[in-house]
Amino acid sequence: MSSSSDTVVHNRSPFAQRVTDYYELCKPRVVLLIVFTAMVGMFLATPGMVPIGALVFGTLGIGLMAASAAAINQMLDLKADSQMSRTRERPLVTGHLDTRQSAIFALAIGVLGMLILLTLVNALTAWLTLVALIGYAGIYTMYLKRATPQNIVIGGAAGAAPPVLGWAAVTGTVDVHSLVLFLIIFIWTPPHFWALAIERHKEYAKVDIPMLPVTHGLEYTRTQVLLYTVLLFLVSLLPFATHLSGWLYLASAVVLSGWFLVYAVRLKWWPQPGLAMRTFGYSIVYLMALFTALLVDHYVPALVGS
Repeated sequence: MSSSSDTVVHNRSPFAQRVTDYYELCKPRVVLLIVFTAMVGMFLATPGMVPIGALVFGTLGIGLMAASAAAINQMLDLKADSQMSRTRERPLVTGHLDTRQSAIFALAIGVLGMLILLTLVNALTAWLTLVALIGYAGIYTMYLKRATPQNIVIGGAAGAAPPVLGWAAVTGTVDVHSLVLFLIIFIWTPPHFWALAIERHKEYAKVDIPMLPVTHGLEYTRTQVLLYTVLLFLVSLLPFATHLSGWLYLASAVVLSGWFLVYAVRLKWWPQPGLAMRTFGYSIVYLMALFTALLVDHYVPALVGS
């Protein structure tokens, strides 16, 4: 008996199905988070409204290059993806797309994104975004992911770059405040991904990817999640400490980071089935909410004052 999702797929026109496949090849949920944090970097870089050109073309260029990196990642991870339940429905695994189609698509949107940034934004943003693309699709996916259980820690630099890219798109510089935003995402990445790795550790072991719970065990990984979450709590206070943000953000950061810490404590000392996945889910909500708080704090005091 076919599932309802199968019925929906069969009812789609070939064109609609192809569009959906290319859309999924871009890892849209991941790219959305990248684009959002880049946009927050743009807004925090200026006291007023972001120049419309930097906002539109910076967002478009960064988004296209992030999508290109995601597509390359799926091409390189095809064998592992085919053996993991979380990734079995990706378009390359199902055969809806082949590697040649995916490579052409990834190259096309990557080059387009680079040209947009070079010609319509600024060279610094373009080259920094290219470095981030190479770091994720090349260094992390091709080497680090299978070379060391610290893959997420080392490779997290590429994923933490978007606020710096957004800041550079507006100012043409890399400011210390943008590096604070970078640091938040950099420290957030290990507890975020290791929570997922705890839940899926058997699958990672099956495909010989040395994620931390595979090489060091679940208990050690839970300890690392807790330690990094404590560090994240402290790092999340830096925007207030460096006068990038005010009291509204500080209150939000304490509540959001405190609740993340509750998850990490429970995961360490009171683990239960499904808790690691709920921790992973909250970590995504956490980052979105924290950066939303940065954005609201940046503009609300000015609106109230006016």
